[in-house]
Amino acid sequence: MAAIISSTFLSASLLLLCLLSASRKGCVAFEQPELAAETHHHNLQVSSLLPSSVCNPSKAVDKKSPSLTVIHKHGPCSQLRPNSDAPTHAEILLHDQARVNSIHSRLARTLNNVKETAATRIPAKDGSVVGSGNYIVTVGLGTPKKDLSLIFDTGSDLTWTQCQPCARYCYRQKEPIFNPSQSKSYLNISCSSSICGSLSSATGNPPGCSSSTCVYAIQYGDSSFSVGLFGKERLTLTSTDIFDNFLFGCGENNQGLFGGAAGLLGLGRNKLSFPSQTAQKYNKVFSYCLPSSASSTGYLSFGNSDISNSVKFTPLVTLSGGASFYGVGITGISVGGKRLPISSSVFATAGTIIDSGTVITRLPTTAYSALKTAFRQGMSKYPMGKALSILDTCYDLSSYNSFSIPKISISFSGGVEVEIALAGILYVNSPSQVCLAFAGNNDDSNVGILGNVQQKTLQVVYDGANGRVGFATGGCS
Repeated sequence: MAAIISSTFLSASLLLLCLLSASRKGCVAFEQPELAAETHHHNLQVSSLLPSSVCNPSKAVDKKSPSLTVIHKHGPCSQLRPNSDAPTHAEILLHDQARVNSIHSRLARTLNNVKETAATRIPAKDGSVVGSGNYIVTVGLGTPKKDLSLIFDTGSDLTWTQCQPCARYCYRQKEPIFNPSQSKSYLNISCSSSICGSLSSATGNPPGCSSSTCVYAIQYGDSSFSVGLFGKERLTLTSTDIFDNFLFGCGENNQGLFGGAAGLLGLGRNKLSFPSQTAQKYNKVFSYCLPSSASSTGYLSFGNSDISNSVKFTPLVTLSGGASFYGVGITGISVGGKRLPISSSVFATAGTIIDSGTVITRLPTTAYSALKTAFRQGMSKYPMGKALSILDTCYDLSSYNSFSIPKISISFSGGVEVEIALAGILYVNSPSQVCLAFAGNNDDSNVGILGNVQQKTLQVVYDGANGRVGFATGGCS
C-alpha cells in the first residue's frame, strides 16, 4: 500500500510541475493512462542483467516435505567443473536444439518402428550432444551412502549414475565414481526378471544381457549415452527419506556433455521413474522452483506438504507416443496485457509438454510469429541487436541505463493463466545482445515445449496421481 501511495504522490507531483512549467514537452509520460499501462510492463536496470560471479543462495525456508537444493550446473553455486569449462551461450542453445530435435524424434516414432538393437545404435565415439541439463540435485546412493550430483529431468525416466569399473569409458565427474562392489545393498537385476523388460519403454532401447545380468542402454540427442548394468540399490534423499531396492542404471560406458554431474535423476511418468518408484510415499507428487539466475538456488520437493494454496492446476495431457512426458494444454498467450489473436487449435494440433531439461520454450510457428510481432512492437523504441543462435528477437541495450519490456503470460486449460517472471522473458548474452527467450518450431506439427527459462521462480507442481500440473508465482527468488 505504501508503494502505491508513494507512486501516486510522485505522479501527481510530476504532473503539477508540468502544469507550472513554460514547456510541457514530455509531460505525457506521467498521465494516468500511461501509469495504467505500466502495470503490464517490467521496468529494470540494464546492469541487473549482468550475471553475478558470487553464489547468493536463496533464503532457507522450513519445509515439511523432503527437499533437495537445486543448483544451476554452470553457475557460481556449482562445484562440478571450473568456470573455464562452462559452455558459451551459443553452445548451450545448440545443445538445447539437439535435445528438442531428440524429443520431436522420440514422439514421432514408436518402439515398434525401431529395428536396430541397442548395441548397434550406441556410438563408439565421444558423445557431443546431451542437451543442456541445467539443474542438479545431490542424492545419496548405496550403503554406506555416497553423495552424487545428478541432473534432474522430467523428460527422462531411468535414473542412472556412472559406475566402476568403467568397461569402456567414463567422463569426468565431480565426486568419485560409484563402486557397487563397495556397497552392502547393491543387487543386479536378472535378465529373466520381468522388470528387465520394462527398460524398453523407459529408455527406448530393448534390454541386453551380460552373464545373466540385465543391461540397459539409453541415448540422448544424437550421440550421448549411458550403457551398463541394471540394478537395485538404497537411495537416500534425506536422513528420514530412504528407499531400498530402488531400480537404477549402473553405467559402465558413458559419454557426453553431462557437465561433471554423476548421472541423471529421471522424473518422467514411466513406472521406472523416481515418482513411480516412490509413489507409495509421495503419491507421484513433486514440485520444484528454478532460481531466477545461475547465482542463486532453488529446490526440488517430494510430496504435497509444501504446495502453496495459490497453486493453480491445469489437467495433465498424455500425448500420442509420449506417455512418459508431462503434457499440458496451452490455450493462449498475452503480451503487455493483451491476448494475442492465436486460435487455441494452433496449440492443440501437436500439443505441448513441460520439460525441466529444455532451456528455451518452443512454440508452434504460428504462435511464435504472433508473440514475436507483439513483443517487437512493445520494444520498438529500442534498437535491434544481433540474433543469438535460435533466438531471433534480440536488442542492443548497451547505450541504456534502464529499459522496459512488456509482460508475458501463458493461458492453460481450465482457465489457468500464469504470468512469466521477468527472468523467464529474456535470455541475456551481454547488454548488446538481450533476447526474447522463446523460439518457434519448424512448423505447427511439432510438439511445443515449455522450457525451464520460462519456469524460473515459479513453483511448478506435478501431481501424477490426480493427473494435473500446477503453477504458482513467487516460488523462489
